[in-house]
Amino acid sequence: MITFDLTCANGHTFEGWFDSHNDFEAQCEKALIACPQCGDTYIARTLSTFAVKTPVPSSTSDRKQKVMVKAMREMSQIIESKFDDVGAEFAKEALKMHYGVTEARNIRGSSSPEEEKTLKEEGVDFFKFPLLQPSEPETDDNT
Repeated sequence: MITFDLTCANGHTFEGWFDSHNDFEAQCEKALIACPQCGDTYIARTLSTFAVKTPVPSSTSDRKQKVMVKAMREMSQIIESKFDDVGAEFAKEALKMHYGVTEARNIRGSSSPEEEKTLKEEGVDFFKFPLLQPSEPETDDNT
């Protein structure tokens, strides 16, 4: 059994459980998966967020890790505030901008592996970045 975070074309996110990735793909092709909020059957996988909190002894590498996490949180905040969230329409919007149908702008959203393959084949530059949610302030103690 595998769990995927999913999103519909309207940007609603929810969780789905499947026997395998192929099972998920087959159900998507047959429009058997529907958004529980709006009933939309255009469903795409989205990045899963998770956290594992374990006590780690303080060291130089711990400080480096804290600096990296802080930088990733700051980058996440910039992306969330400066990029238009187009949800599951990411590939469609990126192609429109690539071919000059719409004005170029910073966008963020989700796309399926098939859509990402199409974007690469069409020469559309994009990157994947896991958005980190704001958390409690970091402490500078050595614990």
